[in-house]
Amino acid sequence: MYFTHADEVWTAHPRLRALTLAVDNVLGMKDDPTRQEKLAPRVEQRLAASTESEMPEIAAWREAFSKMGLKPTQYRCASEALLRRYRKERNLPGFHPLVDYLNFVSMSFAIPIAVFDCARVSEGITVRPADGSESYETFQGGIEHPVPDEIVFADPAGHAHSRRWTFRQSARSVVSPRTDRVLIVAEALHAGAPQDLAALEQEITAGLTEAGVRVVGGRTLHSAERRLEFPSA
Repeated sequence: MYFTHADEVWTAHPRLRALTLAVDNVLGMKDDPTRQEKLAPRVEQRLAASTESEMPEIAAWREAFSKMGLKPTQYRCASEALLRRYRKERNLPGFHPLVDYLNFVSMSFAIPIAVFDCARVSEGITVRPADGSESYETFQGGIEHPVPDEIVFADPAGHAHSRRWTFRQSARSVVSPRTDRVLIVAEALHAGAPQDLAALEQEITAGLTEAGVRVVGGRTLHSAERRLEFPSA
């Protein structure tokens, strides 16, 4: 399998950095709320220090969304949406041990993180402008078609695994109780992205190793190194 960004994405967003990790044995990961509890103080510190829009990690995504013709207060990157919800409720609903942990990692770094069930992806993912023919599966069971030139995570079979880049993931490849191998993608556009993604990689690798989950491959992508390839099973 593979993960990459189209040339059009790099041209429009040359400061983009993407941490990519292929992870195996997700079925062996047990629910342990202490993983999130250890990160909660960092999330609280971040929320106490500034509003979401003032965080450089999120401000860079807001700028990118504006550049794509999207209202950043209507379409928010995933990390901003999580932080806003947590600020209001001081809690997040539980979905899956892996997703619950990565949500707290995302909030503590203010960097959007997507995780895809590799068994539900055809061949690989390219982040690219949509042509309008792609099919996106909603969490309500419907099918949408992205508008042409909207940035999506797409596979060669025409499945859109996200809408509006980091705004919303597809129900098709979401982690489920049957998921065993996943692709984790954390993307950042701010000036400190290289250092922050290196720290984020250390956090995820240590956390998942402790939980008995295997990181079997990974790479931080940038304009000079744009592709990750990893075994499909």
